[in-house]
Amino acid sequence: MQCASIDYFDVCNRMHYKDLHRWDLSAKDAVKLQIKLQKHIKLQKLNIENIKTIAGVDVSVKNDTSQAAIVILSYPDLDIIETVKHNTKTVFPYVPGLLSFREGPVILKCIEKLKISPDLLVFDGQGLAHPRKMGLACHIGLFLEKPCIGSAKSHLFGQYQEPGPSKGDHSLILDNEDEAIGAVLRTRDNVKPIYVSPGYMVDIPSSVEFILSCTPKYKLPEPIRAAHNAASL
Repeated sequence: MQCASIDYFDVCNRMHYKDLHRWDLSAKDAVKLQIKLQKHIKLQKLNIENIKTIAGVDVSVKNDTSQAAIVILSYPDLDIIETVKHNTKTVFPYVPGLLSFREGPVILKCIEKLKISPDLLVFDGQGLAHPRKMGLACHIGLFLEKPCIGSAKSHLFGQYQEPGPSKGDHSLILDNEDEAIGAVLRTRDNVKPIYVSPGYMVDIPSSVEFILSCTPKYKLPEPIRAAHNAASL
């Protein structure tokens, strides 16, 4: 069957992902797997000119139900062009540092529903700024093999200096060996910053530049705002 050609995407270009591992692991085994997978994370400068579509990814959990939402936006105009949702029973407990094992399965099921394969994904969670450098954006990035960025509302790991008060001011997040793993970014003047870190196929400067380009008005990047609204239970 032929698909109609549309300027910035092709509806035949559906998402595919690798089946890397099973998800029904104990917390101890999940930590071991994160350490093993981290060795395969790739970081590189992002060519923003090649980005035409972006996805915001968020998960809401209520009682024993998890609902994922993925919202595709055109870039750089940030118009919503597709929204998909999927909900399922929540089977993995909340454990700091193991969010991907709680949210990963429902996110991947939601990805299967997409008609558009985005050029880049932004996750409501951490990327490299994680105790084992294996946050949600890193973990799912390995499955998708696409550029992924973590954009979190709260701090999880690492040390940093408070950035300046103006939009665009940022400071690096450093791990225990003083290696940069992300950035604290002010997206509005005199408003609390967000925590940005690369997930896969993106470096720290590219992550900061891209997230800032997606926050024209509010504190949160538009892809995350849209996904959060769609995911609400």
